[in-house]
Amino acid sequence: MSVDLFVPGRVCLFGEHSDWAGGHRRTNSRLAPGAVIIAGTNQGMYARCGRVAGELVVRSALPDGSRTGECRIPMDLARLHEAAAEGGFFSYAAGVAAYMLDFYGVGGIEIDNYRTTLPVRKGLSSSAAFCVLVARAFNQVYQLGLTTRAEMEAAYQGEVATPSRCGRMDQGCAYGQVPVGMTFDADRLGVEPLRPGGDFYLLVADLCGKKDTVRILSDLNAAYPFAKGARDEAVQRTLGAENRRVVESARRMIESGDAEGLGSLMTEAQRMFDESLMPVCEELKSPRLHAVLGDARLAEWVWGGKGVGSQGDGCVQFICKDAAAREALAGYLGEAYGMPCFNLDIRRPVSVRKAVIPVAGLGTRMFPYTKAAPKTFLPVVTPEGIAKPVIQVIVEEALSAGVEQVALVIQPEDEARFRAYFQADVRADTLGKLPQALREEAERLNRISKVLTFIPQHEAKGFGHAVMLAEKFVGGEPFLLMLGDHLFRSGEARSVARQIVERFQDFGDAQSVIGIYEERLERVKHYGAVRGEWVSEDTLQIEQIKEKPTEDEARMNLKMEHHGKPAYFCVNGVYVLRPDVFAILRDAAAGTGSQEIELTAALDRLRQREGVKGLIVNGRHFDTGLPAIYAETVFAFARGVAE
Repeated sequence: MSVDLFVPGRVCLFGEHSDWAGGHRRTNSRLAPGAVIIAGTNQGMYARCGRVAGELVVRSALPDGSRTGECRIPMDLARLHEAAAEGGFFSYAAGVAAYMLDFYGVGGIEIDNYRTTLPVRKGLSSSAAFCVLVARAFNQVYQLGLTTRAEMEAAYQGEVATPSRCGRMDQGCAYGQVPVGMTFDADRLGVEPLRPGGDFYLLVADLCGKKDTVRILSDLNAAYPFAKGARDEAVQRTLGAENRRVVESARRMIESGDAEGLGSLMTEAQRMFDESLMPVCEELKSPRLHAVLGDARLAEWVWGGKGVGSQGDGCVQFICKDAAAREALAGYLGEAYGMPCFNLDIRRPVSVRKAVIPVAGLGTRMFPYTKAAPKTFLPVVTPEGIAKPVIQVIVEEALSAGVEQVALVIQPEDEARFRAYFQADVRADTLGKLPQALREEAERLNRISKVLTFIPQHEAKGFGHAVMLAEKFVGGEPFLLMLGDHLFRSGEARSVARQIVERFQDFGDAQSVIGIYEERLERVKHYGAVRGEWVSEDTLQIEQIKEKPTEDEARMNLKMEHHGKPAYFCVNGVYVLRPDVFAILRDAAAGTGSQEIELTAALDRLRQREGVKGLIVNGRHFDTGLPAIYAETVFAFARGVAE
């Protein structure tokens, strides 16, 4: 199994140094907890990862394109700790690998960090990004099911096993290119991704200076844990109560989309920093930083700015007035100061937080098995050799797309069976007999149970009717819809469902997006089929949708050209739909009486009103709804074949 990963660096927007300052509450409870807001950078580290036998193998590329060589360390706890303590670039990988081996019993791994666009030693946490990359590689390659917080903890423990003494803020890059609020109260860490209310155009510039981070940390730490005079009290107040006030204001401005206010707040935060912390450490006089911040020309393009990371002459960040102003500022800083610049975008998210999976069908095509159990409880075997019911695999696919809640539309008489499977605890005597991999599977089921909602469908009135019943659950938001008998194997690191969600986000929620795939003509009659105009290599502006066409209908009306040859495209069972579809379904329900309400007809009306796009996913689609095709699926799905 091979996975592709990207981990960004991070910029501390507000609250630098308050992470370790809040840690001093272990000794002095009168100190205020620390608080920061960070954001993942557009730049980062790209890697391809896979299993190997018995070794940690790491190769890496630096930002200038040069390679670091290759590191090979046996997956032995003592050897890994020894390599971590030696320091140097590969020590971070060794530290994280030691933690993962100790706590999760993983095997060997190969990590090829083949591209790095993140500047190093500029206050952007390149070392933390690398540690998160290694932790995430183990998590995904060995399918550990760790949360982002757990990946952060592994990255932190790995980095502090090296000579580096990072704060807990740095691993926030694990949350990706979104702003994240973090709090630090002694050993308690709080993490909350923020939801920007608008777009923010940041520019980060390399000051091309020098800073001694060790000296900065040493001088500031001297003010803790108990103040020895007025100067120490000013440091503690600035990194404590005053910082929390600034961070809370910044949070409100990010969530309301107030770029001008956020820029002004950056300028205020820098002034506070200079007044109270600069007198403590010569390094914080940072002449290059203050020369740039004091340049009167910048007011033409920016709302405000401040230093980055531990401050000093590392990097400077600005909130720009718009994208054009940012481009002009970058040109000016390059010409006037010789400073390399890079963009940081904070965007208002197009959120897909909920998934709906209708599983109330009668399963007539799988009779008489469905007389014994719902068809979604048919078993499949994963490539890891774990037997799961189809429904669990589908729910896991939905969660892989980033949704937070999943609704299953079920027959009322089946609710007890679903609850027993997902929500009942495994008996202690049974759990004790399971191998580690299956005990982890039991824990995964427990986590899934916390995000499930069950919606009964009391009348068998079709797929569209089942979707309509979820309107209250969806609550006026775009949502992920998945069929209850379709499985997927992605051909890349992103799951198939995530590919479709992210394409929907790319279009800014203007149109619904459905997954499509190329199908043989003789099998088109089993599925919904589409035709349209290509708007990109993999994206179709749909012009026609037909449910289960005959071969003649498909040949006459649905044949398309793709890569110079005739092709037919079918719906793969994954949709991201705008909530407008519910009004269409309600209208259909009012006009059909006792007849079934079909989703395909509603999608065609949605297409006419506002457009619907189709995305050819990178991956393979498996059907479990027909006996012969289900038999093929069991064999192919277990092999993990995505082509």
